[in-house]
Amino acid sequence: MQQDGMDPSDWAEFRADAHRMLEAALDQLEQVRERPWRPVPDVVRESYTVRAEGGDVVDRITRDVLPYHGGNIHPRFWGWVQGTGLAADLISGMAGAAINANVGGRDHGAVYLERAVVDWTRARMGMPESASGVLTAGTSQATVIAFQAARVRVMADLRKRGQQGVRLTAYAGQGVHNATLKALELLGIGADNLRLVPLTDGQIDPAVLAAMLAEDRAAGARPFLLVGTAGTVDLGLFDDLNLLADLAQDEGLWLHVDGAFGAWTRIADDPWRSLSDGIGRADSIAVDFHKWMYVGYDAGLVLIRDEAAHRAAFAARPAYLQGADRGLAGGDPWYCDYGIDLSRGNRALKVWTALEMHGEAAFAASISENCRMAARMGDLVAATPGMALGAPVISNVCVFTARGSLEAQAQSALNSEIAETLQETGEAVFSTTRVDGVVMLRAAITNHRTRAADVEAAIEAVARMADRHEATRCVAAV
Repeated sequence: MQQDGMDPSDWAEFRADAHRMLEAALDQLEQVRERPWRPVPDVVRESYTVRAEGGDVVDRITRDVLPYHGGNIHPRFWGWVQGTGLAADLISGMAGAAINANVGGRDHGAVYLERAVVDWTRARMGMPESASGVLTAGTSQATVIAFQAARVRVMADLRKRGQQGVRLTAYAGQGVHNATLKALELLGIGADNLRLVPLTDGQIDPAVLAAMLAEDRAAGARPFLLVGTAGTVDLGLFDDLNLLADLAQDEGLWLHVDGAFGAWTRIADDPWRSLSDGIGRADSIAVDFHKWMYVGYDAGLVLIRDEAAHRAAFAARPAYLQGADRGLAGGDPWYCDYGIDLSRGNRALKVWTALEMHGEAAFAASISENCRMAARMGDLVAATPGMALGAPVISNVCVFTARGSLEAQAQSALNSEIAETLQETGEAVFSTTRVDGVVMLRAAITNHRTRAADVEAAIEAVARMADRHEATRCVAAV
């Protein structure tokens, strides 16, 4: 392809290439059921070497990139909490590439789109109109932003003077996502100052938490943060967020809710909607659109109840970033004052496009259906001889073992083997987790393409492999 500087010199030729790429991308989505995950052959991996010679790449992408995706676009991908992507992403992706917006600030359309998406989410979560928010790369980044705002609120001079030896302590239920631990490490608070509270019936035990707070204060620590979870990664459990909000208020703690995927039960049908009751009372919430809202990677969001506390943690305007009353340098507030990044991509466009194209009701229906599919999987496990649930199905996560009668080590080996084999055959993608020391199969259904037939076929495949394993074991024992 000829170039005029870095732009095409022949736009007709480029237009034809772009149409070929669009058709290949549309084929990918339309034929997604026939395109499960598969490993990348050595010869293809070697072809990724950057040649930097220019030329036509559409054929190379179609041949060597599209077939070797991460698997999450496929209807039977439930291995990790990953969204599936939407056809709407193709539309927003084209528009976003043409605009090439930096949403750190200034006065342009992408800034107002982000405000609209933040405001829509704030309302769905039940936070007040005065709350602020900013889109992020994901919940991990959102968590860092929220924790920094919490830290600055309790230590007003922190940005200038640091913690000065003050021991800040944070509290979360056992099984909290690693993003909480990583954020505390990154902020210099330290992993040892995350106090993990035992769970009772899958939720933080308030009596134990109160005792831990008293113990830490007596030891000279300053408790500042309580983390509740709306949807644990392993089992899909939800804390009692109203109870935690009451406790945080009484104890003077900042309540943060990790709602990476589970916060979206706020737009689901009951009984799943009630799982996240009380989330709007939090001081901060972290969510991902690229999980249970299905949009393409990456798109997370942090909401913070106190806009002043949010801004106090991050606002900084050197001379070259001074705003203006009018012109392009207008448009206050700027998002660079509410997070880590100055250069920020246009994440809101794909969320806005998806909502405008599909409507909120379609997302609500898909989220509810995912929960029904997890419940259906749980019913099939309970009805299949030899299988057993590792925990009750609460939301969209089903954890089970293929052979509950085996001793722990044998169960673990069998479940691991089944997960790996089904991934490689393309029949289904489960991941694994541990329950009471046993490695179990885990399905986290955040997949709008999953249907009952997919769930049934996957459980049949697990049963077939378990039966085969048992037959082989019996023969070996003879």
